[in-house]
Amino acid sequence: MNNSQTAGALLRQWRQRRRLSQLDLACEAEISTRHLSFVETGRSHPSREMLLHLAEQLDIPLRERNRLLGAAGYAPLYSQHALQDPALDAARSAIEQLLKAHEPYPAMTIDRHWNLLAANASVGPFLAGLAPHLLGPPLNVMRVSLHPDGLAPRIVNLAQWRAHLLARLRNDIAISGDEQLQALLDELLTYPAPDDAEEHDHSTVLTPLQFRTDEGVLSLIGTITVFGTPNDVTLSELALETFFPADAASADYLRKLAVPQPASDD
Repeated sequence: MNNSQTAGALLRQWRQRRRLSQLDLACEAEISTRHLSFVETGRSHPSREMLLHLAEQLDIPLRERNRLLGAAGYAPLYSQHALQDPALDAARSAIEQLLKAHEPYPAMTIDRHWNLLAANASVGPFLAGLAPHLLGPPLNVMRVSLHPDGLAPRIVNLAQWRAHLLARLRNDIAISGDEQLQALLDELLTYPAPDDAEEHDHSTVLTPLQFRTDEGVLSLIGTITVFGTPNDVTLSELALETFFPADAASADYLRKLAVPQPASDD
């Protein structure tokens, strides 16, 4: 989004992105349509409280709420710290504990652009042998998953998994309006796609990741964990991706993978 836009113009963009009319938003915010119209056109200067109230109704991300406040001449409300900042010690400790506790199953933390921030030891074996140019930094999980030099050749149900990841990315773009995510989507769409890429089985309850290994097909089910009611931009944009085995054979394989191998005598 253009940083030079007025607060009213930004609100209008977010309202249109959420596919709401002025009447819809005015009703949800319990204000008059006339007042909302004046705010959007700049005829009325909204208070800080009104901007935050409208942002809440529009589910605007915290990063963009700060931008909205700045466009109206107000100071940012939400802090933004690097994950390694002491201010986020408690959150970082919680993430580290969750990642470790999830072993021997893979788990990782990603940022808003799908860049890998942290991972447990169970993720490492899946990245072995990948092209160095995909391993970053930063390592982008979407890029590594779908690039022909990445995990794509090892994914048995690539068409289904590709459709699942692209749908998630498109949803992220719709929610955030992030231009960098749009650029990532455009890049991913240039990668070779399987012949049945347009097919997607909606009859399944969950979309598994079926991964080809030297001992057969590993089947995983993914879940997403986010921080509840964060007041920091960085925390609001973090997601913890955890994978569970979808069958007993996959569970056995992951447990075996986690057992340290004896050192060779050679």
